[in-house]
Amino acid sequence: MWPQTAITGLLNIKHPIIQAPMILQKPLAPLAITVSNAGGLGSLGCAEMTIEEVEKAVTTLRKNTDGPFNLNFFLHKEPGYNEQINRQMLEHLMPFYKKIGFTGIPDSRTSPLNVFNDEMLSLLLDLSPPVVSFHFGVPQPHVVKSLKQVGCFLMATATTVNEAKILDQAGIDAIIAQGWEAGGHRGSFETNYEEVGIGTLSLVPQVVDAVRVPVIAAGGIGDGRGIAAAFALGASGVSMGTAFLTCLETPITDQHRGALLNAKDEDTQLSRAFSGRPCRGKKNPYSETMINLHQPFTDFPTMYNFSGPLKKYGIDNNDLEYQFLLYGQSASLNRELNATALIEVLAEEALAIMRP
Repeated sequence: MWPQTAITGLLNIKHPIIQAPMILQKPLAPLAITVSNAGGLGSLGCAEMTIEEVEKAVTTLRKNTDGPFNLNFFLHKEPGYNEQINRQMLEHLMPFYKKIGFTGIPDSRTSPLNVFNDEMLSLLLDLSPPVVSFHFGVPQPHVVKSLKQVGCFLMATATTVNEAKILDQAGIDAIIAQGWEAGGHRGSFETNYEEVGIGTLSLVPQVVDAVRVPVIAAGGIGDGRGIAAAFALGASGVSMGTAFLTCLETPITDQHRGALLNAKDEDTQLSRAFSGRPCRGKKNPYSETMINLHQPFTDFPTMYNFSGPLKKYGIDNNDLEYQFLLYGQSASLNRELNATALIEVLAEEALAIMRP
């Protein structure tokens, strides 16, 4: 059995393992359901969902699991428009567009993602999901207050001690301390640069010492050894994303799965070139070219308008040079199992180390 942790008690879960709320081309409800049924906390990334899609997803989750689940939202700001940066991005991308035969002229006047607003909040108040989590910022006081009033447990991501303190003061119930190693988008909101990053080993104990609420370790945790290490650092639980990408329930492309199962520690880099915010993914010619420009990108998420045609081409043509494969630095530890088996293995490995 696990040592009693604040997270297992507060979330009413058997294992202090959270499946990170990733966003892929296809819904991740089957993965989240399996994780929750296996005693972990299944999560859905809802930042790209409409009101109707979130409502439908929650209905599906509740129909298929009695366990708690987590809905995750981005707290990005409305993007601005800068004509000069827009023109520069178009110039930088034109050589890539020519290679793939794309003749469109994207720009950053429109945003592909809605910001979290009171309409979505109203839906959450009606649905009262067990857990709501946030990335890229601090929810406004009325959001925190109203969600807590309907019984939602609130989590949010911090990438520095200062960010963790801000979240603690805002009334967040548990803080996800996300290390530099993590795949996908960094949840930074005070520190937001590729060059500034604190590893999980350093970040977690400092956050634990600085806040009053439970801390969940994230970033580079790929097996039971990582889980045991997180507990030794003072974490009450772990959030794992990359490790769940090769689960049989996860709808990734064959190329993505193959890259993960053959991954090396130096495969990835952090870049704004995908979305406009720092995001860790597998190196490709596009990301390596763009990271060397040292010029500003359009605001998140409008950079998707520029990178999106390349991603679509890569997926449609099974071309890894143009796909954006997001994963962390410990992907070489991944295993191809169903999610139930993975959680069982992770628990066995961690407890074998943690037991006296």
